[in-house]
Amino acid sequence: MRKTFAGALAAALLMTTAACSGDDTGSGASTADPNEKVALTYWSWAPNMDKVVEGWNASHPNIQVTVNKQDGGDPAVAKLLTAIKAGSGAPDIMQAEYQKIPTLVAADAVADIAKETGDLKAKFPESAWNAVTLGGEAVYGVPQDSGPMMFFYRSDVFDKAGVQVPKTWDEYAEVARKIHKANPKQYLGTFSSNDPGWFAGLSQQAGASWWGVQGDSWTVAINDANTKKVADYWGGLVQEGVIDNKPMYTPEWNAALNDGTQVGWLGAVWGPGVLEGNAASTKGKWNTALLPNWDAAAPANGNWGGSATSVTSQSKHKAQAAEFVKWLNTDPAALKALAGTANVYPAANDATGVALTQPPAFFSNQPDFYALAAEAGKITKPFTYGPNVNVAYSAYNDAFGKAAEGKKAAGFGAALDTIQQATVGDLKNAGFTVAG
Repeated sequence: MRKTFAGALAAALLMTTAACSGDDTGSGASTADPNEKVALTYWSWAPNMDKVVEGWNASHPNIQVTVNKQDGGDPAVAKLLTAIKAGSGAPDIMQAEYQKIPTLVAADAVADIAKETGDLKAKFPESAWNAVTLGGEAVYGVPQDSGPMMFFYRSDVFDKAGVQVPKTWDEYAEVARKIHKANPKQYLGTFSSNDPGWFAGLSQQAGASWWGVQGDSWTVAINDANTKKVADYWGGLVQEGVIDNKPMYTPEWNAALNDGTQVGWLGAVWGPGVLEGNAASTKGKWNTALLPNWDAAAPANGNWGGSATSVTSQSKHKAQAAEFVKWLNTDPAALKALAGTANVYPAANDATGVALTQPPAFFSNQPDFYALAAEAGKITKPFTYGPNVNVAYSAYNDAFGKAAEGKKAAGFGAALDTIQQATVGDLKNAGFTVAG
């Protein structure tokens, strides 16, 4: 199965999806029998998703969906894979992080719903659609939410220091130096050794794609030149001491946001909720900008996070489940509910116009927040994930944890080599063929 999956993925990556009109239904779309009454289960970790689903249940009496709240990330995947292997207990519908989809496809845990959903490609950013199709024609879910990266900064600190918002990474480094020199307790950012998804997004912006397929083999390029450039950049700033070296999402990091010693954050579009939850007293002092670029003349961006809604391979009601999945992620009322009730950033291109008309409460001082988010979401550099993301991410935590603690620039590049070796070794041990 592993070799077959690699070959299928290779074919998908080399195939060009047919041009589409953007209609909800395609010529090959299949629909559910409107007279059949079915009950579907949906595993999701998004908050208040049961309230979002109420809109569907009210208008679809024959297809009722029950939400079962789950833990996100690896626990959700492990639970689903256990149910799939047992042959029972799996839900009909599953919220799946983009980086986990190759793992779920390899395990035959999610279904291809291309015929059921029709042609939806034009309704989503290219990067999000690539994540659910693996670059081909099979559709393993519909994009639900995305995480284009953005730069959050304390505007009051910038004004006091007399610095401008950096548009390039060279400018970011200069601003970091000036702010830290003016107040040695203040840092523009931190290198986070416990957030591999954050670093993957920064690497994607630089042009990296850590996994790929060559024929019937996987390729792994975690220590390629693009990612090395990112690692060397952050290693240099950590060694210089002008940014912090402590992980994010810790009590120490939260305190730094509150007391004004952490005055910038390279986050994602969902960042306002994090800032409001961890530093509510600083409301009104933050502004948002696009991520700095390596080349201002050729802007690019990366994703940090995001998930799809997939139909599992064991669902007995594939057509009805796919009909719900399509509604959840394209219907204007559903998009409004996702944004306003579930507090996620919908991936659909139409979301900005129909659901994201007011800035997040924490950024009420910035009415153009979602216009910036839409610009940030124009991600053109695809990033392919492999079937052993968990191994690579675990190796990242270990290797970069040591590098950040050591505060030596050379250690950051060496960390990438360690992650590369661990990822390749695991693929080979699992029976995959690895090129190179």
